[in-house]
Amino acid sequence: MSVKTGKRTIRLTNKIGIISTAGVAGHKESDGPLADYFDSTYNDDMLGQSSWEKAESRLQTDAARLALNKVNLSTDDIDVILAGDLLNQCISSTFGLRSLGIPYLGQYGACSTMAQTMLIASLLTDSGACRRAMAVTSSHFCSAERQFRLPIEYGGQRTPTAQWTVTGAGAAVIDNSGSGSLIKEVTIGKITDYKIKDANNMGAAMAPAAADTIMSFLDDSKTTPSDYDLVLTGDLGFIGSELLIKILHREGIDISSVHNDCGKMIFDRDRQDVHAGGSGCGCCGSVFCSYIAGKLKKHELNNILFIATGALMSPTSSQQGESIPGIAHLLHIVSGIS
Repeated sequence: MSVKTGKRTIRLTNKIGIISTAGVAGHKESDGPLADYFDSTYNDDMLGQSSWEKAESRLQTDAARLALNKVNLSTDDIDVILAGDLLNQCISSTFGLRSLGIPYLGQYGACSTMAQTMLIASLLTDSGACRRAMAVTSSHFCSAERQFRLPIEYGGQRTPTAQWTVTGAGAAVIDNSGSGSLIKEVTIGKITDYKIKDANNMGAAMAPAAADTIMSFLDDSKTTPSDYDLVLTGDLGFIGSELLIKILHREGIDISSVHNDCGKMIFDRDRQDVHAGGSGCGCCGSVFCSYIAGKLKKHELNNILFIATGALMSPTSSQQGESIPGIAHLLHIVSGIS
């Protein structure tokens, strides 16, 4: 049974493993540095569908089925699926996963959804409430632009602080067999609001939340950044990552030598014109479930912190002049050798 350690961190007492993952990505992403690591990529971002939203749903369907197929599991082998996305009422998840027939819990954590779904799946599994769970998330550049900003046809100029919403999805299968990369501890994030109102500067809105969660975990676990091979955030991009390092440095914590961010990794900033980097639920979902999971499996990474960040906004809140609160959830993951 899970045990709380410190103020906010929960230690899993059973060997809860990530036994399979799959990351899928769109055309622009397949032209980036991680192209060879995705399980599937698509030349047409419509994915043969009649709308961007249906295309995003297809991303989730494909990621989930690929993750199951890798370990020869059927949908009947999954007790519960936790999934979410950026669209209103999480329609990408609902319509993308409805054909699987798996008990479903919809989640919304904005771009932190990959960590949130994995976190809850691991706690459910550790408690004995289920034997095997799946965590899934997605985003799509065109569906996000339509909902949160302006129609793509408008051709508006993006600000230097803007990030590029990733067309991609990630899926992870988590069970209690003790196999795969093990989730050792989790820290649930707090809503952190530094009164940022610029919807084109997500990094600034989310960096304080990432700092808060990292500081809380390090304090609860009595560890330092040097104890880890990688402190991976997602997705602060270039601007948010710089802010995170500065905030933590002010508190006497230096993560600069072990930090990376999914929003910095997925695109080639110089060649692909993504301004401040990648963003969206599918950013850390596709990066973690492909590149990072592969490194853990090969023991090229052995002990990491995965902190996915989210901007808890909506078009309605922005139109009403509200600020953009941030959230960040953390998982401590080891390669299975300890």
